[in-house]
This record gives sequence, structure tokens and C-alpha cells, in this order.
Amino acid sequence: MPISTIEWKSSHVRIIDQTKLPSRFAIINLKNIRQLWKAIKTLQVRGAPALGAAGALGAYLGIKDSKAKNWKQFKHQLKKVIGYLSTSRPTAVNLFWALKRIEETANKNKQKSVNEIKEIILEEAKRILREDKDLCRRLSKHGARLIKNGDALLTHCNAGALATVDFGTALGVMYQAKHQGKKFKVYADETRPLLQGARLTTWELMREKIDVTLICDNMAALLMKQGMVNKIFVGADRIAANGDAANKIGTYSLACLAHHHKIPFYVIAPTSTMDTSLKTGNDIPIEHRGRNEVIRWGNRITAPLKVKVYNPAFDVTPAKLITAIVTEKGIFKPNKLSKDNSK
Repeated sequence: MPISTIEWKSSHVRIIDQTKLPSRFAIINLKNIRQLWKAIKTLQVRGAPALGAAGALGAYLGIKDSKAKNWKQFKHQLKKVIGYLSTSRPTAVNLFWALKRIEETANKNKQKSVNEIKEIILEEAKRILREDKDLCRRLSKHGARLIKNGDALLTHCNAGALATVDFGTALGVMYQAKHQGKKFKVYADETRPLLQGARLTTWELMREKIDVTLICDNMAALLMKQGMVNKIFVGADRIAANGDAANKIGTYSLACLAHHHKIPFYVIAPTSTMDTSLKTGNDIPIEHRGRNEVIRWGNRITAPLKVKVYNPAFDVTPAKLITAIVTEKGIFKPNKLSKDNSK
């Protein structure tokens, strides 16, 4: 069943606090832009499509109480709101795609009153949420064709309902395959350092009664060598024009291993995750996060406090290591993605 990761309720944004899972299912209400910015930064809400939705709703949160008397004043305030939200996380392009869409919507309606523009912005944000629900179901139907009875799949991080508005990308493909009656098993990488695979992906798959086994990240190579995995499905946070794809750190390692073991490696993402302004993955901005994520788990210290830490949150998988990219428009070879999805 779908999980409502993010939604608009009366005067606030309601999200699942993903930092509390799997031990506690907690819903929190974000009533202002500062709370929403913090929720993005601290990963209470995460996943490229979900961040797009959060950004759009956040833009409305930031301007809904605007006292601007004309378009010029309102435009200035909206730009400040969008600029602020843009500083939350840099890699997932859906956030910037949604914010740009909100800004363009406002510009197209600048002749209307400020109150009318506010309502139009809210409706556009809601439309982005509805579209994500539709896109994820469409791409999942395409991707489900790649899963056969008896398959053993591997996934990394969380590209499920929790990473989107309510259904998922890489995991959405699995949900659709299960709905079609296919029998398969899934191995989920724990995904260090924040364990999105362990905390979120296994929670989702077990909730849907899909056969899932948790493994440490460094066990994937052995599983491939032993023939225990025959397909890999991952999501993406930004895809360059040439098909290079940024995803959670550790994805590139899996792609290299898959290439060595001749295992198909699939990236599942909506076209809103494409960034054709970037020629290659070398241009994708990579978020670097704080050292405490690596040297602590909760209140427990797991490394010397003064040790140097390198903590990129994402890596880039070259297009040559990707078997195909699945979008709501179909299944594409990476070098065909930009051309075919622009139609």
C-alpha cells in the first residue's frame, strides 16, 4: 500500500519523520519555512522526488503570510524564500526543479493580485505532488517488466515510498512486480553511514510482505560472486545529460561490482531527476555532510573523536556501468536517455 510521505494539511506540511524509523512511526507538522528547511537538512524528509515536493510546499509556506502590496515586492520575497530553500541540500536536482517551477508559475501570473498568486503557487505545489504519484506508478510499470519469477535483487539506500510522495522508484518497481504476482527476493544494503537501507528499505519491504534480507554494504561483492544476486535496482538524485547518475554513496561501488560480475544494473528515476544542463556527472554538485554522522551512532561514539573524516553523501555512477535507466516514459540506454525523454 502507498505511504503518504509528504502532504499538505490545512495550513502546514505534514511529513513522516524518517529519522525515527524503524523504531517509531512519527508524523510531524511543519508550520514555517525554517522548520521545513531543517527537516530537509536533517533528513527527516529525503529522497529526490520527495525533496521536490517539499521544496514546492516550502515555497508556499515561505510566502503565504506575505504582506507584499504589489508584484515587485512579492517577487523579491519569493526569490528570498527560494534562495533560502536552495541552501538546504545541493545534490538532488528535483528540489531545484520544483523551486524553479514555482518561480516560473508566479512569473506567469504576475498580473494577478498577490493573494491570487499565493493560491496559484499552492495549487502548483499540490500539482507537483499529484504528478509524482502518477509518474512513480508509470515508471514502476515499465520497470516491473525487468523482474522475472525467481529473481534475486539487490538495492542500495532507500528509493521507496519514503523517498517520493507515496510510492517509490526502485522499490516501486518491486511493488508493481509483486502486484503482478511475481515471486522474487531482495537483498538490501544497510547503506552507511546513516543506514537508510537498514532503517527504511527493509521497513518498507517487510511492510509489503516482500522477501527481504539485510546485508552489510561490504557483503555485496560476495553475494555477487556466489551467484546470489542477478539484478540490481537503485534510484538517483541527479542524472546528467550523458546518463551519468548521482545516487547515495556506495552506489558506484555496486555498479563496478555488477560490471565485473556481469549483473544488470538499473537506475530508476522520473524525468524530473534529469539535469540536461550538465553534460556529465563530473559537474554534479556532491553534498558533504558532518563528521558526527560517521563517528557516532545515536549517543554511541564509534571512532576516535579527533579522527579526520571524509563524508560525501553521494557518488556518481558513469553511464557506461548502467545497463538501463527507467523513467515514466520507458526503459532507455543511458546514452539515449536525454534525447528520448525530451520528446
